[in-house]
Amino acid sequence: MKKQFSTSWKSSVQPRKQRKYRIKAPLHLRNKMMSVHISKELKTKYGKRNVPVRKGDKVKVLRGQYKGRTGEVERINLKKYKVYVQGVENIRKDGGKVQYPISPSNLMIIELKMDDKKRKASVERK
Repeated sequence: MKKQFSTSWKSSVQPRKQRKYRIKAPLHLRNKMMSVHISKELKTKYGKRNVPVRKGDKVKVLRGQYKGRTGEVERINLKKYKVYVQGVENIRKDGGKVQYPISPSNLMIIELKMDDKKRKASVERK
């Protein structure tokens, strides 16, 4: 099995190859993999099912211990495929707070941040 990322790879049943594809993916493809489902209202408005998440989007947590919480995306870690949401934090024993990483598959975008021309073009395209 090759050690480099393959652009010609389509799909495989083997989990090891799927994991390898995600781990070796370059950043421009990782951003696409960070897509999040959008709410019903946004779905009908834009005619899309999911959109890559961005800093500033308002999201709702769908799974896990923080289910039901809403907040703004503070940062995104493309290397680890994690999203950090405002208000979703663990409390340490010393009283300090630390942000809790959430997988994009466990989120839903409620409100899109549309101040960027590229974002408008990519979302409004049908």
